[in-house]
Amino acid sequence: MAFSFLTQELAIDLGTANTVIFMNDKIVVDEPSIVAIDQITGKPIAYGHTARLMHERTNPNIKTVRPLKDGVIADFNAAEQMIRGFIKMINNKRTLFTPNLRIVIAIPSGSTEVEIRAVRDAAEHSGGRDVYIIYEPMAAALGIGLDVEEPSGHMVVDIGGGTTECAVISLGGIVCKESIKVAGDVFTSDIQQYLRQQHNIKIGEITAEQIKIAVGAAIPELDNPPEPFVAKGPNLMTAYPVEISVSSQEIAHCLDRSLAKLETTVVKVLEQTPPELYADIVKEGIFLTGGGALIRGLDKRMEDKLKIPFHVAEDPLRAVARGTSTALKNPAKLPYLMR
Repeated sequence: MAFSFLTQELAIDLGTANTVIFMNDKIVVDEPSIVAIDQITGKPIAYGHTARLMHERTNPNIKTVRPLKDGVIADFNAAEQMIRGFIKMINNKRTLFTPNLRIVIAIPSGSTEVEIRAVRDAAEHSGGRDVYIIYEPMAAALGIGLDVEEPSGHMVVDIGGGTTECAVISLGGIVCKESIKVAGDVFTSDIQQYLRQQHNIKIGEITAEQIKIAVGAAIPELDNPPEPFVAKGPNLMTAYPVEISVSSQEIAHCLDRSLAKLETTVVKVLEQTPPELYADIVKEGIFLTGGGALIRGLDKRMEDKLKIPFHVAEDPLRAVARGTSTALKNPAKLPYLMR
């Protein structure tokens, strides 16, 4: 294994909101999925956190692009430049050799052949020699430590930035699944719309995201409600600056319709589930992963509605990336990896 340093193994969770890369079981990149491009030269000038700081604050010479929309690549060139930039972050120490890259990438389970091809091409153009694809619900199940090979039903609901993936897994395969485009980005836009309508205030995507993280809730009555968030912005009628206080009760009310769609999706998957696996799920509970799982009271809301226990996974944000890293250790053996 003298030349093993020439092969680099990367597990990538290419998310709509964040990209997480694992190497040797360690997180080496955890950055927002965004790239800033110089409009004149067409070259990228910043990735991740640095580009995020520029988002909605640029001048006409700079454009910030989120290459993924609804969990799939919307801007191929920007996606390729972003992946390349993140890989460069890992390999910023100059080496004599360019390592061969073996990459496993997690993608939404509802991806079409064209979307899968776009992800694979972007990884190959970024230097990937062997590129494998894994579906996000399977990666999430591996990431939270479920034994996906056993003859027993596990249900995972992965609420990401662009899509919510809901799947039942048994014997190393996905039995039934649904993928909907209601997730973190939709919650953010719900908050923006709510504040426009109810408080006549205009806020940007970044402020709406901060509100979601600070006071995001799925039920009005929380045991430990967070302090209200003070949002500042222009009044829509006068353009004068206004300041409003946003509580978790208001956010629970504003997210209600989108969260109801998630519940409908979970019910739809349960309807397709064979009875024996259904019994396993009722006994074991349903696991919530992804950034959306961090919305306060979501597990309680779902549990009260569906009468099945819900568990928020430990470190849900990185569950998919961790599972992708697990899959990378033995790609030849795993039936749920696609080449």
